[in-house]
Amino acid sequence: MMIKVDVLTNNKDWKIYIKNPTIYIKRKLIKVQKKISLFKKIEFNFTLLLSGDKEIRKLNKKFRKKDKITDILSFPFHEKRKLNKLISEKKNIYLGDIIINLNKTIKQSEKQFFFITFDKLWIHGLSHLLGYRHKLNRDYLIMQKFENKIIKSTQ
Repeated sequence: MMIKVDVLTNNKDWKIYIKNPTIYIKRKLIKVQKKISLFKKIEFNFTLLLSGDKEIRKLNKKFRKKDKITDILSFPFHEKRKLNKLISEKKNIYLGDIIINLNKTIKQSEKQFFFITFDKLWIHGLSHLLGYRHKLNRDYLIMQKFENKIIKSTQ
């Protein structure tokens, strides 16, 4: 596999919604790497932490100075220029960490299926680890196009 993930769960309630999160994500990543050329060439690694309100609030406060609960946090290991250099050298690359909050995922999924919401969140986080940003409207559109391509590849 060219995309490897370590899935950590520090909130046991995740198992109510996803019986085996590691297997679920790995199956999705196998589909992604078959259809997205970037993932065929280089080995990427990242960590996914499945948490709850308390943990994500603590991390958001510590690293982003925002004392509030959020749905997802992404911590890219490399700046975009450095990441692009590593990609051009075809290295084994550690991308960073993604943390997803179960409670926010549940609330957001009331309008749609839980797994669709969860997939959108971890793919959004992965996009950030790959250097995508959404502060400017044009950057948001570029990021959204990339995310939609990955979402489509996972189905």
